[in-house]
Amino acid sequence: MDKERARAAEMGYPSPIHPDKEATDNAFNEGISYCVEHYETIASCCASHNEISNTNQALLMAKYQIEKDHKHLNFCQLFGMSDNITFNLANAGYNVAKYVVYGPIKEVIPYLIRRTEENSSVTGEMSRELKYISKEIKRRGL
Repeated sequence: MDKERARAAEMGYPSPIHPDKEATDNAFNEGISYCVEHYETIASCCASHNEISNTNQALLMAKYQIEKDHKHLNFCQLFGMSDNITFNLANAGYNVAKYVVYGPIKEVIPYLIRRTEENSSVTGEMSRELKYISKEIKRRGL
């Protein structure tokens, strides 16, 4: 967000992104709502590590009595991140996938680092992941 704002200021145009994370989340969730409400003509994927956004889609599907495995409504998270979200949605019967980043190392690693930084600095996701991993290690007696 900071880099986009700085670039926009440097080049003399308005920032193309939302002013803060809350506004970004609200816009994303509005998009999810629109897609679910029009699921018969739109296929969409809630590709988010945000627990609230995923819950929002699941609740909307229940509200509109849409089958959990409807082919037009999907969920997805980056492989190795938000496994608790992926597991619980899949376990409940929703269409869920993990996406795997591939390509030249010089292009993939910066992307993965950026995504990790975004999730940990903006949402606290990495601390949540660590908490769940630690809990599971203890549960298994490792």
